[in-house]
Amino acid sequence: MNSKSQKKNGPLSGLKVIEFAGLGPVPFVGMLLSDMGADVVTIDRKNRKFSDPKNIIGRGRSVVLADLKDPDSKNKLLPLIEQADIIIEGFRPGVMEKLGLGPNEISQLNPGLIYGRMTGWGQDGPLAQTAGHDINYLSITGALHAIGPQTGNPVPPLNLVGDYGGGSMYLLCGLLAALYERQHSDKGQVIDAAISDGVISMMSLFLSFLSKGTFNDQSRKNMLDGGAPYYRVYQTSDNQYISVGSIEPQFFRQLCETLKISDTLQEAQNDQDKWAQLHAEIEAIIKTRTQDEWIQTFKNVDACVAPVLPLSQAKNHPHNIARNAFIELRGITHPAPAPRFSRTPSAIQSPAPVNETRIEDILLRWS
Repeated sequence: MNSKSQKKNGPLSGLKVIEFAGLGPVPFVGMLLSDMGADVVTIDRKNRKFSDPKNIIGRGRSVVLADLKDPDSKNKLLPLIEQADIIIEGFRPGVMEKLGLGPNEISQLNPGLIYGRMTGWGQDGPLAQTAGHDINYLSITGALHAIGPQTGNPVPPLNLVGDYGGGSMYLLCGLLAALYERQHSDKGQVIDAAISDGVISMMSLFLSFLSKGTFNDQSRKNMLDGGAPYYRVYQTSDNQYISVGSIEPQFFRQLCETLKISDTLQEAQNDQDKWAQLHAEIEAIIKTRTQDEWIQTFKNVDACVAPVLPLSQAKNHPHNIARNAFIELRGITHPAPAPRFSRTPSAIQSPAPVNETRIEDILLRWS
């Protein structure tokens, strides 16, 4: 990596990344790499329109426009590929190979290149060529089945668990691991990041519970799925919500004392036969006050209680304000880069680009 290629001082300063434009988890990985100081260049189609400055996930990039099916246009990208440390792409298996830009072809040009591939189902297997989205990938992992009301349909957890949890975070982990290994081998490698694989990995705790016979396949029957009365969401008198996560005995004790739970039920935390009764009592008590009143009541109580805020209000919470968890950039509210580094802080390098960058300018920057 060439330290001259990046002026930022984030932990990935000098890292050169090519991102082939797409949707979902790959752009999120690009954003995270950029926040940490990498120089991310997105290769997008010729007819791209630069009209969305509110595209937060597209921040911190340079964009090069190319027609990957045109040999002349594609060949102009080769000097960039030759210098890059990482490529990330999210096409169906075989697409990059048909374009002549698969890892086998690219490795001849750049043997040290780390090639990150993101798909829903993986590079092989009977579903590899099948279309899908986050909700579908979650469906075969056991995760979607476990989330939702006891008697209703499973609930898609936005696209956080699949695309970003099982997808982006696992691809990012693989890229960084391969970078570390390359220090010893001087060789690149291919990372096959399948969202379904990542989510199954994320289900490790619940697979442990299943093997021990302590996990119930019916939702709202387990500790962390809203089944436990001490780990769920309750509605307040003003039709708002608070979350309760009093798992440890000392936190549950504080919860019971603050709510003045019946003495007989204060000993029922782990008695599932009494969960329904305990839930009903907590629910009735919490319904007597507003969200703000309960938050004030629990302000100095270690019972793991917090307000459930809509996204539009999250930036106004005192903790988020104190942490500068949201950043205003040219009138747009952005999440601050995470995680935080003590010596090489991350930073938003720029908003989403409003025009393309010439390949010659990027090569000059990377030289």
